[in-house]
Amino acid sequence: MTCPLALCCLLLSAHALTLTTSYLTVSIEPLPPVVIGDTVTLKCNFQTDGNLREIVWFRIMEGGSTKQKIFTYDAMYNISYSHMEDNHRREDLVYQSTVRLPEVQMENDGPYECHVGIYDRSSRDKVILASSSIILTVIVPPKSISVVAANSPAPFSRYEAQNFTLVCIVTGAKPAPVVYFKRDGELIDVVPRHSSSSVEDQSKEKSWGRRQAGLRSSQVLTSRDLDDTKFQKSLSLLEQEGKLSRLGQDGPDGPQQSNEEELELDPEPTTTEVILETVVSREFPRWVQSSDPLYYFQHRHHAAGDGTMEVRAMLTWSLNPQLDNEALFSCEVNHPALSMPMQSEVTLAAPKGPKLSMSPSKAKVGDTVRITVQGFQLGPSASEVFPEPMYTWTKVGGHMLDGREEHNGRELVLERVPAELNGSMFRCTAQNPLGSTDTHTRLIVFDNPRLKKGKEHFIAIDSAPSQHFLTLTFMLLLLRFICELT
Repeated sequence: MTCPLALCCLLLSAHALTLTTSYLTVSIEPLPPVVIGDTVTLKCNFQTDGNLREIVWFRIMEGGSTKQKIFTYDAMYNISYSHMEDNHRREDLVYQSTVRLPEVQMENDGPYECHVGIYDRSSRDKVILASSSIILTVIVPPKSISVVAANSPAPFSRYEAQNFTLVCIVTGAKPAPVVYFKRDGELIDVVPRHSSSSVEDQSKEKSWGRRQAGLRSSQVLTSRDLDDTKFQKSLSLLEQEGKLSRLGQDGPDGPQQSNEEELELDPEPTTTEVILETVVSREFPRWVQSSDPLYYFQHRHHAAGDGTMEVRAMLTWSLNPQLDNEALFSCEVNHPALSMPMQSEVTLAAPKGPKLSMSPSKAKVGDTVRITVQGFQLGPSASEVFPEPMYTWTKVGGHMLDGREEHNGRELVLERVPAELNGSMFRCTAQNPLGSTDTHTRLIVFDNPRLKKGKEHFIAIDSAPSQHFLTLTFMLLLLRFICELT
């Protein structure tokens, strides 16, 4: 029996429709960078008209050469097992498969793939596969930030200007953070120096062009001998130029100077004589002063062994102790893992009013004496002398016990002091790039009764054998005399 032509065509079309290949689309939802320690859920979405065969999640390792299976679902046995968690659980596999990564760490950073397999509608033996990938980026906030002075400790010079560099060190961040400096709370206009390409990209984010366009040319004062009185005149010139709003609001000889110079010491008249600070350098005879210096900025970073970055940002300018003393500099860090900037700050301060201590408090002949700089008189804004000072000890009118002319270090050690050192004067000079100061202390050496008693004891021991010898000789002569009489 033959069918009409139209009916045959309809049957063939229906058969062809039943043999149409199934479709499968797979995609992973994008994820922003995640902070280390957060919990992350990877979501794989898929659409198909076929029957699900399996879902497999892979973590790509070693540059793509290795795949680690982290989650599987087998529809044939209707089971699922996660290698990322300790529990077995069923997944909602109708439209989405999820993998949960609790408390992600640096080793979780990298690409992931979701593979989905379905049975083709046209043939139960045919499996259609599709996959999608995503890169999980784990970011780490900075662990520490500190500001140090380059080439510290460094001497003070009153005859020539010196370049000064602050170094901001930021460790433990991923990716490298953006670092910038402020002075007294205001962003510093800087001139960028050569940096690596990645740093230049970060610098563009901070609109270096806008800062560079706002740079002002240096205003140079006339070269003159700037003592304390002439310095006040120089400040009046700066006020006329309108430059005093940001720099040098209080001169180095402020109203509290006389109070700061009164040392709070516990005098011991029977031990040492402490002479107050004698020299505080405030003279800059032949300097060309700039009221608004150019700040040069350099930014470097290198990778640490744990995958994080260490950043060193350097700010360099021509130091002006008259204006930079008591200035507050801060280094601030912006990073996508931080909700607010991270910062570290220092106050530039010249050493002033050294406080000395002596141990033992009452030195005797033969003792080991230690004279130490305990601290300084500080202004209201400074908590320590920064940068770290250099310390030089000299003996007034002579050499040290070891024959040297001077000793360097925070502590001076005099071993087994002789009586000849009684009344000797020692000078301690403390200096950093912002200034220099001297202070003196007189060493009073007392007699050591222990040494005198020791000498008397030795004399007694030496005389004892002679007394025994005389006694024995007398007894022998007496015995001989008795024998002769008998």
